Amino acid sequence: MPTTDTMRAVIARGYGGPEVLELVRVPIPVPGPGQLLIRVHATTVNPVDLVTRSGALADAGLMTPRASTGIGWDVAGVVEAVNPGSIDGALPFALGQNVIGLRDLLDRALGTYAEYVVLDACAVALNPGLDPIAAATLPLNGLTALQSLDLLALAPGDTLLITGAAGAVGGFAVELATRRGLRVAAQASAADEAFLRAAGAEWIVPRDTPDLAAALRTLIPGGAHGALDTAGLGMQAVAAVRTRGAYVTVTGGPAPIPLRGIRIHQQWISADGPALAGLATAGLTPRITATLPLDRAAEAHRRVEHGGLRGRLVLIP
Repeated sequence: MPTTDTMRAVIARGYGGPEVLELVRVPIPVPGPGQLLIRVHATTVNPVDLVTRSGALADAGLMTPRASTGIGWDVAGVVEAVNPGSIDGALPFALGQNVIGLRDLLDRALGTYAEYVVLDACAVALNPGLDPIAAATLPLNGLTALQSLDLLALAPGDTLLITGAAGAVGGFAVELATRRGLRVAAQASAADEAFLRAAGAEWIVPRDTPDLAAALRTLIPGGAHGALDTAGLGMQAVAAVRTRGAYVTVTGGPAPIPLRGIRIHQQWISADGPALAGLATAGLTPRITATLPLDRAAEAHRRVEHGGLRGRLVLIP
């Protein structure tokens, strides 16, 4: 159990640039029924953290505006307290166990940029022995890739275009797709080709190609059976899909028009402990750019905003 009643956490005080991030001392949260208190060993900086901090999600109506907002989705840490809240008083977790989890509630006072976080038990999985820094990169990006592939519902042998394939979601998606027997065309820069080939990509479509659909259809006549659009290219990616194929985007905003009978989906992440447990044992390849202490969260946001990173920045409380 914690030896003090307070902890350090990073919040966004209002909305704006990285300067609104503030390191504060707040009471350690108390787990409610069916929840766990987790001592955070590592948490990941994701693009959604930046748009939460900027106020873009509040402006879009995806969260209630707040005077201060908790930041952070991913966590790898250790169970510090358990509140069963069930008839038989049992939860599949015990004090001291190493776990990973996902916070998928946006408008909350505290996120995972903190020394402790409370999560529903159903959003948590046991860490089977992964380094916590690597484990922290799995929940949001791994589940996004997994749930997107489920929405596409492609069959082994089908072809799949993945845009932004060198990104955190795209990289996991390439690995997971090829394990399902899909043939992957990865849209990325030449500098990322070696990584994507090793991950299982059969074709590489240059990121700077002026006509994505034409380039893809040169490689795959008739177009791909599906597209997982992590780069938010919209109709450019839809045009690369064959008639009555499938398309999934992981970005917000209006969904593309379902031309030619193409099934169009927007993938909205949801926490899933059992699925996360499967990802934790899947041997996926985490990519980490650097680790930073919690009090350098604003610097981490600036580096992500600048772009060009190949891997996640991980905060270590």
